[in-house]
Amino acid sequence: MKKRTLRIVFACLAILSLLAACNKAKPAAGAGKTGAPAEIVVEVFDRGVAGVDPIKNAWTDWIQKKLLEDENIKVTFYPVPRSDEIPALNNLMAAGNPPDVAFTYSTELINNFRDLGGLFNMYPYIDSLMPDLRDFLGPDPMLPGRNLIERALDKSNNSMVYVPARRVFRGRYNTFMRKDWLDKLGLPLPSTTQEYYEALKAFKEKDPGNVGKNNVIPYTSPKQIYLRMANLLESFIDPNISDKDRWIGTVAERSFLLPGYKEGVRLLNKMYNEGLIDRDFPLYAAENESTNKIVSGIAGSFLSNYDGAYRGVNSTLSNLQENVPDAELVPVDPFTNANGVATKYNYDAAGMFIFVPASAKNPEAALRYLNWLAKFENRYFLQLGPEGVTHELVDDIPKSISTTGEWQMASPQNVDYNIITNGLELETPERTARANALSYFVDPQLIITADEVANRNAKPLPVVPVILTAAGPYTRTLQDMGDVLMAEAVTAPPAQFDRVWDAGIANWLASGAQVIKDERAAKYIAP
Repeated sequence: MKKRTLRIVFACLAILSLLAACNKAKPAAGAGKTGAPAEIVVEVFDRGVAGVDPIKNAWTDWIQKKLLEDENIKVTFYPVPRSDEIPALNNLMAAGNPPDVAFTYSTELINNFRDLGGLFNMYPYIDSLMPDLRDFLGPDPMLPGRNLIERALDKSNNSMVYVPARRVFRGRYNTFMRKDWLDKLGLPLPSTTQEYYEALKAFKEKDPGNVGKNNVIPYTSPKQIYLRMANLLESFIDPNISDKDRWIGTVAERSFLLPGYKEGVRLLNKMYNEGLIDRDFPLYAAENESTNKIVSGIAGSFLSNYDGAYRGVNSTLSNLQENVPDAELVPVDPFTNANGVATKYNYDAAGMFIFVPASAKNPEAALRYLNWLAKFENRYFLQLGPEGVTHELVDDIPKSISTTGEWQMASPQNVDYNIITNGLELETPERTARANALSYFVDPQLIITADEVANRNAKPLPVVPVILTAAGPYTRTLQDMGDVLMAEAVTAPPAQFDRVWDAGIANWLASGAQVIKDERAAKYIAP
């Protein structure tokens, strides 16, 4: 613990020292589309997809050529491992050489960079350099009276240190099950938590996949089980909790302190000790270690992104069906709360956080790059690619074509390059919904159903427009501690569960969670 904290402190000091030595970058007067090209470096996720070089392929070539023609900007791409996004960005910022355009999904990470003075203020340049991005993002549905591009605006000093991506499809997670296993057992899709539990027990006891009773894994998860059992765990939270109390009690992106959450963990402890949860889950540092159990045909259920079973040419479902041709993976929605409703969180319209570091040599070009992405012709091509190669038209709606080689996408709709949009976005909502279902390499009805299930009785976490600073030094430590606490609590003998959980929460609070919670309570304002 102490060593980890010291490492965080040293990293922060390194960033502060770097920033103190840097001149604050500002868009250069007169810079633009004439003269020598401006040069920028842009982050791209490296997802480890076989056969895809994330920084050199047909997509990057297209961006580089067209951006140079349109904006006189020369761009190179810098790969950041998706699974190690947070430490990778921390290291790049501390070393003083981050990409000029970067992004993260971590609220605490972006806030920490802001608090250290590490981010460029975009606000003065919305109208002059980012008008297309402003118009594309549109109004903020969570904060009436603001545009979504202004989500990060601090009105006290007119500072805005990131812009959000626009999340088109808001479904967060789905719990998937082997429907073919349920059918063999004569069981319906579970509609309550108890029915789900009984189905997992039947998987364990009756081995419907004929994989051997000692091999059956009713439920598999990577080590972050707080996330990979999120729908079940969150159903235990008091459904009558106010938005204020929910926001104050959500610390380091964890719901541990919310009333009822502990009882959800207690159920996981029971399930683990009955052999219903993959016994090795605390050892799975990488997601593919758990996914391998699914595609090999020995796991009966798992949680993923709302469309996670169906993503990509080599989706989890398609890989599973190579081993088990009649296998089916379908989303279920059984986790009912105390009011008998299967509520859940979905995503805010603001997606990942896109930022320009204060150390950027040409922030003007970085902002112009983001605006260039917002132009329909550019984001349309990046999401769909060349007709006849990566998509075809079906009744005038684009449908993705399975593609390997230079035009293969490492992520759906090329979100790693088209960073301002998370989800396929066409001219109208109707065309968008139809095209989204056709953009996968599975039956479109699977996608329609997955989207409907993930958004049923769902709402995003509250958004409170205040600046928080306390979390920065503690978040990474608290998240790592939380992973350990969840693993220890879930795997503990049932008689020791209360002692393990209560002691772990007390330590978690003393290690910074209480400080963060107190600040949130002091600064809360109604949106």
